[in-house]
Amino acid sequence: MVSLHVLRVPQIDLSAVLADQNPQIDLRVQALETSTRNFLKAVANYKTRTIATIADRRAAHAAEKKRTIERIANVEAETNQCKMQEIQLVADLQREAEERKEAELGLAAFKRQLTTLRERCTALDSQIEHYHAVAGNLEREKKEERDKLNSTAARVATQTDSIQQRLGCVVEGVAKGQILVRMSKIDPSDPDREFTFVLDISGDSYKVLTSTPSLASLPILVARLRESRDVLAFIKDVRQGYVDMVMQKA
Repeated sequence: MVSLHVLRVPQIDLSAVLADQNPQIDLRVQALETSTRNFLKAVANYKTRTIATIADRRAAHAAEKKRTIERIANVEAETNQCKMQEIQLVADLQREAEERKEAELGLAAFKRQLTTLRERCTALDSQIEHYHAVAGNLEREKKEERDKLNSTAARVATQTDSIQQRLGCVVEGVAKGQILVRMSKIDPSDPDREFTFVLDISGDSYKVLTSTPSLASLPILVARLRESRDVLAFIKDVRQGYVDMVMQKA
């Protein structure tokens, strides 16, 4: 706001002025010039302040416009981001829906499999009970057979001991289907001397694999064994053959 100082026109006594020998009227030019300079200075200051104010307002407006543009850009970016998130969310929802559908189908299949497995388990339980019963019967039969075998083995062992004592020999198994017969108390000069032979009875044709010492009549005795199939009689004959051989040499 420019403050203007208004100069009042002084009252002039014209008759007094004219009565003076050198009439003069004081126009106060100096005061007018001073007032004019002050006025012009005030106008210049006002202009400067106005220009500065306009510049400040323009800068503030530009800054506000820039901030507004930035806010608009940020809002648009956030809007675009929200749209992208919305698209992603829709895609996620669709994928979850598909996964849920697949999971439901898988669960239904699993339930069917579970039902089938339960049915099979029930059938297997029945089979297991049946097998347990069969196993129990087999175990009882096996025990009975084991008892019979043990009884037979004891009887055979007793008979074998009796035979060995009567024949004066020891019979041992050396391989599948082969027996070793060791005889003693044949040579009166050496009662502990052993006469041995290995008899193979695994096939239909019995045969002597080895004999110590050699017995000349052994082939004839083996041929007789093949006809009679009587191993006990064969052992007796072999022993007698060794006795005869020792007696002949004596």
